[in-house]
Amino acid sequence: MDVAVDTPVKTFIQVSEVWVPRDGRLVLAEGDYGTLDAFAEASRHASFAKGEGLPGKAWADQRPVVLKGFDGSYFKRIEAAAEAGLTSAVAIPVFDLDELKAVLVVLCGDDDNRTGAIEIWRESDDLLMLDDGYYGAAKHFEWISQHTHFPRGQGLPGAVWASLTPILMRDLGSGYRFIRADSAGKAGLTTGLGLPVPSPSGETCVLTLLSARGTPIARRFEIWDARPARVGKTGGAELIDGICAREGRLWDEDNPRKAAAWQGHIGRVLGTGLPLAERGGPGLVAGYDSIVALPVHLNGHLSHIVAWYC
Repeated sequence: MDVAVDTPVKTFIQVSEVWVPRDGRLVLAEGDYGTLDAFAEASRHASFAKGEGLPGKAWADQRPVVLKGFDGSYFKRIEAAAEAGLTSAVAIPVFDLDELKAVLVVLCGDDDNRTGAIEIWRESDDLLMLDDGYYGAAKHFEWISQHTHFPRGQGLPGAVWASLTPILMRDLGSGYRFIRADSAGKAGLTTGLGLPVPSPSGETCVLTLLSARGTPIARRFEIWDARPARVGKTGGAELIDGICAREGRLWDEDNPRKAAAWQGHIGRVLGTGLPLAERGGPGLVAGYDSIVALPVHLNGHLSHIVAWYC
């Protein structure tokens, strides 16, 4: 259940932030901005109506939205983003049935070496087609992805579609289960995380995060199962899969395999039903600086939590 990866020089995602509805607008609940203090300050003073800006568009469209460039777009913090070197973003709405719980926004920079992928797949005529994605320097892999589709159960997106559960895939460049293995290997992509993104419309949508060795999305990934069939009547969540940058087990006495509501970061997501994005603070897994945790709500219940650490 553990695969070692190299310690990164820089990560693919530079900023993660959580926007929550309040009085008809989205306001910033928390974020991990690293050293980008000016962009953090601009974000604290921002808010978005439904359909306004990137978070508001994800709210209105009821699905993830990719924005590959900010100039001339509906993005509202263009000047602050430019000063911070941020060039693209993905907004992921978290719905519980018809209720918007939050919008998770991740922002990236662009250079010749930053490689990875954040992809949105949508169902069309019983196939999953690429709706949009951001790939950094992996231009050939982007082209391959634009010309690839997945039946239910095939590849990482298709497997998520069939199971309606988050899935981790390892060794993308050599794994026979990953349909785009050859181009993934050439791009240096090593790890894939896929998860369903439910919508009030009932539309099928799958989010995939593909991490490269040199500029990884994260150094640790976790999938937590919160379904009653897994955890029983006592509730909580159980760590069922993960990939870690360090050798050894993912859980021990200091990092339990099970989480209860309001205990630790995963417990906070269980208690609130909201995503989190936090840098530092008590309770963070030793050796990591930040955590992003994203809940999946299905049929009116929190079913899974995916978490990644840098």
